[in-house]
Amino acid sequence: MIRLLIATGNTTESSGQVQSSKKERAMELETMNDLRKLEDEVSAWPNMSVHPHRFGGREFRLGSAEVGHIHIGGIVDIPFPRAVRNALLAAGLAEQHHWVPNSGWTTFRIRSEENLSHALWLMRLSYVRYALKTANDPRGMLEQESEELNLSPEFKSLLERFVSKTANHPATERLSA
Repeated sequence: MIRLLIATGNTTESSGQVQSSKKERAMELETMNDLRKLEDEVSAWPNMSVHPHRFGGREFRLGSAEVGHIHIGGIVDIPFPRAVRNALLAAGLAEQHHWVPNSGWTTFRIRSEENLSHALWLMRLSYVRYALKTANDPRGMLEQESEELNLSPEFKSLLERFVSKTANHPATERLSA
C-alpha cells in the first residue's frame, strides 16, 4: 500500500513518513561517505595506522599516540593538550567532549562536506603536534604545516612547544688539541 501511494504520487501521512525515512537514510549514507573520506585521508598521512576503537568506530594513531577517532553518526573525537583544547573551544572550532568535558578531548560533528574539511583540519592539528616530536626538521615542518593549515599566530605558538629545544641546532664540533 505504501509503495502504491508513493508510486502514484498521493500524499498521505504514510508516504510522508516514508519520504522522511528515505531522507534520513540518505543523510546517514552521506555521513558514512564523509567518514570514509576522512578515514582515507587521515590514513594516508605518514606513519598513521587505523584500528578499531574500543567504544566503536575507527581510531587513528601515530605510533602509539591516538590522534583521534570517529564514531558512526559523524562524531569525531580528538585529544589535545588543554591549552590547545581551550583555544579551540574559545574560537568555536570544536565542542567539549561529549563524555569527558573536563578533559583535553574535543568533539566535532560532521554534518556536511564543509564539516568534513574542518574535521580534517582538527585531525591534522592533532597529528602535527605528535609528528613535530619526531620530525627530522620540526621547525621546518611547523612552518610548512602552519601555512598549509592557515594557523593563526595563537595556534602556531601553541604548537611551538612540541618542537624540541635542540631542534635544528648544529652539534657542537670538537675542538682539536
